[in-house]
Order: sequence, then C-alpha cells, then structure tokens
Amino acid sequence: MRGNFPAKLSLDNFTWGLDLLVEAKDATAFERQMTLRQALKIYPKAVAWSIVLSSAIIMEGYDTLLLGSFYAFPAFNEKFGTLQPDGSYVISAAWQSGLSNGGQVGQICGLYFAGYAADRFGYRKTMIAALIAIAAFVFIQFFAPNVQTLLAGYILCGLPWGAFQTITCAYAAEVCPIALRGYLTTYVNLCWVIGSFIAAGIVRGMLGVQGEWGYRACYAIQWFWPIPIVIGVIFAPESPWWLVRHDRIEEATKAIESLTTKGADTNFNSEQAVAMMIHTNEMEKKVSVGTSYFDCLKHTDLRRTEIAVVTWLTQTFCGSSLMGYSTYFYQQAGLSTTQSFNFTLIQFALGGLGTMFSWLLMTYFGRRTLYLGGLGSMFVLLIVVGVISVTPAAEGGGQWAIGSMLLIFTVAYDCTVGPVCYSIVAEIPSTRLRSKTIVIARNAYNIGGIINNIITPYMLNPTAWNWKAKTGFFWAGINALFILWTYFRLPEPKGLAYSELDILFERKISARKFTSTRVDPFNGTTSALDTPKGAETMVENVDEAKA
Repeated sequence: MRGNFPAKLSLDNFTWGLDLLVEAKDATAFERQMTLRQALKIYPKAVAWSIVLSSAIIMEGYDTLLLGSFYAFPAFNEKFGTLQPDGSYVISAAWQSGLSNGGQVGQICGLYFAGYAADRFGYRKTMIAALIAIAAFVFIQFFAPNVQTLLAGYILCGLPWGAFQTITCAYAAEVCPIALRGYLTTYVNLCWVIGSFIAAGIVRGMLGVQGEWGYRACYAIQWFWPIPIVIGVIFAPESPWWLVRHDRIEEATKAIESLTTKGADTNFNSEQAVAMMIHTNEMEKKVSVGTSYFDCLKHTDLRRTEIAVVTWLTQTFCGSSLMGYSTYFYQQAGLSTTQSFNFTLIQFALGGLGTMFSWLLMTYFGRRTLYLGGLGSMFVLLIVVGVISVTPAAEGGGQWAIGSMLLIFTVAYDCTVGPVCYSIVAEIPSTRLRSKTIVIARNAYNIGGIINNIITPYMLNPTAWNWKAKTGFFWAGINALFILWTYFRLPEPKGLAYSELDILFERKISARKFTSTRVDPFNGTTSALDTPKGAETMVENVDEAKA
C-alpha cells in the first residue's frame, strides 16, 4: 500500500486521497477482470463462511413449508382443527391465515430490529442472538396446547427469521468479489429449498405416526440447526464493508485476510481491496450522509429501494404461494394425501436442482433477462393450470396434469425469479444502506405474504371460495403486471462494481441501458450517448490530482 491508513480516514487530505484513488482503482480493475476460477482460488474461505451463515435460512424454509404441509396432516388437524359434519377435522381458512400471518408479523418486527442491530453491533453478533432466540421459541411450538398458543409461537419465531433474512443476504454480498456475488446471494434461495424439502420429507414420513407426536417430532427437529450454525458464526470474520463503514480500517484488512487465501494470486492485495471499499463508502457519503431507514427513501436511494421492494414483491405475487401450500393444493385438486406429499417432495427436489441451474444461467444471461424469462414462463404455466381446471378432464387425468404443471412451474421459478431475487436485492442498494434497504424490501415481501396468506386459503379451501386450480388465472394476471415493471424498471447489475452502480444510479441511467453505459468511478464520467447533460463528477480525476 502506498500509504498507511490514518486512524480517521479523510479524503480531504490530498496525499492520502491520491493514494486511495490509485489503490482503489487498481483493486476495482483487478476484481472486474477476476474469473470465477480465480475468485474461488482467492476467496474459498469467504464462500465457506457465507454458506455457514446462509444455512440459517434452512430453518425458515423448513418451518414455513412445515406449516403449509400440516394443513394436510391428519394428526395436526385433529389437534388444532374443528370437527366437520363428515367426521373429518379441518383448520378453518381464518385460522390458516392467522397462523401463517403470525410468522409474517414476527418477521416484520424482527427485520426492523435486525436492521438496527446489524448496523450497530455487526452481522455476527446479531446472527448469534437470533439463533439463540429461535432455539428458545421452538419450545412454544412444540408444547402448544391449543391453536392460540401455536399462533404466539409463530409470531415469536418470526423475530429471528427476520434477522436471518437480512443478514444472510447482506453478508453474502459483502464478503465476496463480483465473480462470486451472484452465486453466494442466490445460495440463500437454495437453503430455503433445502429446508422445504427436508420438511416435506419428514412430514411424509410421519404420516403413519398416530397422535400428537406425529407433528411434534417435526417441530423438535428444529433444535438441531442452531448449535452447529452458532459455532460456525462465532469463528466467522465480520463483514469488511461493515468494518469500513465504522472506520475500523485495520480490522477490515484483517477480515479480508481471513476471507482469502494468502499467496493464491500475486496480483491480489488485501489493503487495495479495503481501499476500494473506503473509496466507495466515501463516494456514497457525498451523495447521502445518513444511514437511517428514512435515507433509503431519499434522492437516488429511493429508486434503488423501489427496485429492491418490487423485486421481492414479484417473488411473492408471481404465483409462488401455490408452492407453499402445494400439498394442500394437490389435495384440493383431487390427489390423495400420500400422493400429494409425494408430489411436494418431487417439487422441492426439482426446486433445488433449478436453483443450481440458475447459477449457470446467470453466468450467461444476467439477472434482468432471467427475471423477464422466468415471469413469462410462469405466466404461460399458470394460464395452462387455469384452463385445465375448467375443462371436463379436470376431475380425471386433469388432476395429474395440474400437478405436473405445478412441478414445471417450480422448476421455472427456482431457475429464475426464486434465486435471482436474492442477488438483485443484495446488489442494488448502496453499501451504506444495504442492510436497511434489504429490511424494507423484505418487509414489503412479508406484507405481500400476509395478503397471500389471507387470500390463498380462501381460494383453495372447500369451505370458502373453493377456486382450487382456477387460482392460476388470478396469479397469471398479477404476473403480467410484473412483466411490464421488470422490462421498464429493473436494471442489470451483473459484472458491475458497487462504485459503478452508484454512478449509474446517480446519473439516472435508464434500466434498459445499464449494460451499455460505461462508467469510470475514478474519473466520474460516463461514455454512453444518453448520459444526462450537466452531470457532475463525483470524485477528482486521478490524472489531474497527480498533476
């Protein structure tokens, strides 16, 4: 490094400012040219630590799918449902919505708390506290004597789930270089699919268990996850970006060294990498000094927040709620309980494969193209499901056709919108407001989830609207609206450094022209013909500074 980091960084110091720009420019150029193989060679420990923290999402995926599957589980319905005239037990649509929304309400509160805690105490400490809390709150689910107590358990469990959602995305985006960013952020979705698959398999295996232990054992399995994850998080390094934002420069350098392999590449320099973070942080401070939730709604950050919010709303309103209620959906479509659980297992196995396939697709097509392609494919599949439901074959072979369409829908979702969403919401925000922007976006998703949890049971429940597979028409219409928004408003962040994204948003570049507009975060210039007139440079020109 050409200079020593001062105790309190200030770019007003000319010599230090020049050194910072040169080092940051070299680090940015090296990172942009880094191949996937180089990134894996230099950052294998970053990959491992990110995987450890993201594994917490397995618990959320597990419990979310568990509840949806329990609505088709005889022992659970007998304990918490009401007796019907035909002798069966059913949990009413109102209580299905209430239980599902209890977790969503808890997540909304947990997300806002986690946003403050992560900014103040760091990702590691906040994650450890959330893991301890989830282990305690599972006791309420396990011992719940009635549906009211079970609702309280889901509300409390939602608090740590909210922390998992924001920290895993933000940490994955901050510990890896550009070449790994998409893979590690979308791995969060794979963890959710893994948790759902485990839940579907365990519930399927417990169908033959009589009495309360049939569902209680499913809750008890949640105590397995926190212990190994807590041990991993204790030894994980803090995010170097978080350390830079708190002016702990020396610790940030040590964190980079803990995330990388020394000597893996002679061109890599940990101090240069930190200089790039400092430079980006200082650029963003010039545009927006604050780091509060309100700052996410000001200036260029308002557009970035909008993109993160609608991207996550797209995920919940594209028809994906049918997957969360898949077992119940299959039953209402006419399949037996056993076959419904079998289809759910196949569904999430395909979802896991789809998420891994999305890594290959992102390499060649980027985030924006996959979002458009995925939404278009799901629109067609939902129309097909709706059409089959109104044909004479709906009561015969049509049941299997509807189940098959939902499996194909799962593949399309988990190749595109499902995993790519996590990458977009983690990459689009400014680095100083990343965790809080993710909180706002995820809470928009949770509010959308509450709406879903209110209307979906009514759509499917035979004692309510009884739409069954006709719900495909409804979700197809919502899908069409999001296709239009994606085309006009969703930019492509693939291959762009955070400082480059800052300039593109500051210059108000059209979403469709992000990939064709060249920017230089060290000269503050853009080279596209559509650059707005009168745009001011954000930093001093390096060559002029040298002169």
